[in-house]
Amino acid sequence: MPVESLPPLTVAIPDGVEVHIEKDTVRVKGPLGDLSKTFNDRILEVKKKDNIIEIIPKGNRKFHKAYRGTIAAHIRNMITGVTRGFRKKMIIVYSHFPMKIEIDKDRGLILINNFLGERSPRVAKIVGNVKVYMEGDDKIVIEGINIEEVGQTAANIRQATKIKKKDPRVFQDGIYYYTEEV
Repeated sequence: MPVESLPPLTVAIPDGVEVHIEKDTVRVKGPLGDLSKTFNDRILEVKKKDNIIEIIPKGNRKFHKAYRGTIAAHIRNMITGVTRGFRKKMIIVYSHFPMKIEIDKDRGLILINNFLGERSPRVAKIVGNVKVYMEGDDKIVIEGINIEEVGQTAANIRQATKIKKKDPRVFQDGIYYYTEEV
C-alpha cells in the first residue's frame, strides 16, 4: 500500500514584499529592510509561484510535518517583520532601590544600575540590529524587524534582573514584559 506524502503549506506574499529563494535560503525584502533564513533542504523544498510560497516536505513523518510548519511560521514572521516590524515593551518595577537604566548602543549593552542596591551594574546584551530606548522613566521599548532578535533582547533584560536565593513573593523588583505589538 503506497504511503501518501504530506501536502505543501502555502504562504501568501503581500504587495511591496520581494521573496528570493536560493537552494536552502529564503530572503525577504520589504519597506523596513530585508531578512534571510536558511533551512535544511534535505527535509523540505521551498518554491515560489507568483505571489505564493510553497513549502513541500520530502517525507511524510511527523518530523517533516512539524518542520514544514516551522519554516512556514518563520517565513510569515519575516514578512510581518519587513512590513510592520515587532515591538516589545517592558516595565521597570522596584520597591526600595530605584533602578537606573543606561543603554550603551556602541557596545550593544543595557546596564541596569542599583538593582536591589547592588553596587555593580547588571548587564543585558542587545542582540542584532534592534533599537532599544526608554519611554518615560519606567518603560523600555525594544523594536526591530527580526522577531528572534527582539525576543532574545527582551529575554536577556528579563534574565539579567532575575532574583536568586530570595523569596520572589517578597522581592518583586525586576524588569517585566508589559506588552507585545506587531
